[in-house]
Amino acid sequence: MQFVAVTDTSGNLPTHVAREHDLMMIPFAYFIEGERFTCLDTASFDGDAFYALLKNTEVKTTQINPAEYADFFEPFLKDGRDVVYVAMSSGISGSCQSALLGAALLKERYPDRTIEVVDTLGASLGEGLVAIEAARLRDEGLSAQEAAKRLRLLSERTFNVFTVNDLMFLRRGGRLSNLSAIVGTVLGIKPILKGGEDGRISAFDTVRSRRRSIKALAAQYEQYVVEPERQTIGIAHAACREDAELLIQLIKDGEHPPKEILLVDYEPVTGSHVGPGALALFFESCEGVRAVKGLDTIPDRLRGLLEEARAKIAARKATVQTIVRV
Repeated sequence: MQFVAVTDTSGNLPTHVAREHDLMMIPFAYFIEGERFTCLDTASFDGDAFYALLKNTEVKTTQINPAEYADFFEPFLKDGRDVVYVAMSSGISGSCQSALLGAALLKERYPDRTIEVVDTLGASLGEGLVAIEAARLRDEGLSAQEAAKRLRLLSERTFNVFTVNDLMFLRRGGRLSNLSAIVGTVLGIKPILKGGEDGRISAFDTVRSRRRSIKALAAQYEQYVVEPERQTIGIAHAACREDAELLIQLIKDGEHPPKEILLVDYEPVTGSHVGPGALALFFESCEGVRAVKGLDTIPDRLRGLLEEARAKIAARKATVQTIVRV
């Protein structure tokens, strides 16, 4: 019997794509001035308006608790079907662990049924593209266990690489260290970030202009993509469509154009953590790609940037002290 393929709205899939692949969607919530919102219908989401609001208004998010996951999964189990849930990275959210706890709550009541929770180690289309594959494997007739095994391997090979305009959004949400955010802000650098082996966000490279950061994303694709001719790759942007279009053109004009490119606005839950101007690229690569080292190893280049930042901060402190003495 076919399993039910489930994901959540942080997977950033357009509504028509989720429907086309018969994917069940768990809505993640966000809060503006205490009012609760969800975004199940991407066609009605005004990304430009949301990210304009985000510049001056704090948006809060919360994860689904285990009981809510259990309530969502249980009707499928009652119907005699297994569940494969494609989840947001455990490295940046507790939602995956909540789903595992929710599945455990149901195990005793439904001992003959299976709930597989797949940690995609990604977010946005890094999660959504894996969910599409889950639907394909379901349609091929694989069992929940067989599909989950393949999806975990795919998640490890899916490269999540992105850049942001303001590192403080990631720092505020606990997705990036305070030091990294301060250094980036002081120097005005544009970071190239990636999802690592554990799904956490880490610095991969740094450049000094927005255009160079977009070219750097395209360069990562050219270097690490495998079998592009069979791939649908993903691009998500937060109110920077022109930049996204430039990235698309760079990829299409490169040596390894993909079969298809799925372009989306960053949905509001994940988008509230990356901030206006975030631009992300998602594609399948080879085994071990998440372990590729960039600035994680703090090489001479980053060390030099750190020293430059420290020098600027020290100069500012000295100026303040002089003014105080005067």
